[in-house]
Amino acid sequence: MKKTLISLLIVFVAFTTSVVAQSTQAKIDFEKLDHDFGTFEEDKGLQSYNFNFVNSGSTPLILNNVQASCGCTTPEWTRKPIAPGEKGFIKVSYNPRNRPGAFNKTITVTSNAENQRVILRIKGTVNPRVKTLAELYPRQIGPVLAKSNHLAFVKIKENDVVTDSLEIVNNSDEFVSLKFKSTPAHLKAWVEPAMLKPKDKGNIYVTYDASKINTYGFVMHRIYLDVDGKSDYRNSIGVSATIEEDFSALSQEELNNAPVVVFAENTFDFGEINQGEKVEHTFTMKNDGKRDLIIRNVKTTCGCTAVTPEKKVIGPNETVPLKVVFNSTGKRGRQNKAITVITNDPKNPTTILRISTNVQVAG
Repeated sequence: MKKTLISLLIVFVAFTTSVVAQSTQAKIDFEKLDHDFGTFEEDKGLQSYNFNFVNSGSTPLILNNVQASCGCTTPEWTRKPIAPGEKGFIKVSYNPRNRPGAFNKTITVTSNAENQRVILRIKGTVNPRVKTLAELYPRQIGPVLAKSNHLAFVKIKENDVVTDSLEIVNNSDEFVSLKFKSTPAHLKAWVEPAMLKPKDKGNIYVTYDASKINTYGFVMHRIYLDVDGKSDYRNSIGVSATIEEDFSALSQEELNNAPVVVFAENTFDFGEINQGEKVEHTFTMKNDGKRDLIIRNVKTTCGCTAVTPEKKVIGPNETVPLKVVFNSTGKRGRQNKAITVITNDPKNPTTILRISTNVQVAG
């Protein structure tokens, strides 16, 4: 009986202590937990709102952290301890610049309060501002502005002839005459209109004839624009394309008997090497098909990586080495390089091999 009474007393003391501890904690009470800014114009700039609160507990309240869900929302808050019964605030500002449309963001408040974690929320809708000419056409090519200084044709079959265009605007107060210098044989480029009025818009047109380039894979060129009859290497446009072999005319029988490229491995790590050191690795390439496998092209991501195929025509069931040499001169730290192997395998014409290493610098 005595032991039972002692046990009950211990439980009662523990319970009482817990209740007292809870009653002596700080407590954060907000006037509201969310705010709607409504609809406003982007050019109105920063929008702010104060979330006011009171410490309704019996010990000082300390805000440990106030974290917004994104960098577009910036919180400020009462940094000093807030005594029982005193008020504090969390000021939340939203930056609408370049963020048109609806938004819904959260702010997480952590403190020593009884309710340790509280989520605040702001929302609203931003009406987009009218963009300047320089924002609409961010690339400058001499006196004209363009939305881009690069035309990407992405994927083109080996015999395709494709035309694409790029919108430009004359940002000067003078008439401008525009004409392209000589271009590579597979490219034809012109401007319409060739004489552009002040503040007027026009288009640069480029026709890409893949049948005249006689290569496969990613290809990049630059073409140069003469302005008012004058040449300037800075007035250039990049033109890129990935040329693919056209397998669409193959019959089902030809596809069944086609070459099949297989690599024993697609990645290799040299580990740690010293700067200036040359290292090499040999990938094993096999033709698992029934007709000759032809290596159309081999490309690397930089000149520091050299690839030497032993042969470019690989017979059925034949295996050949593909030696890769990496030169670490001028390199430091982690290096990741890719080798693109393009073949006449209709189901897998492009294979990416990857090498990596960590280049150590002496001293």
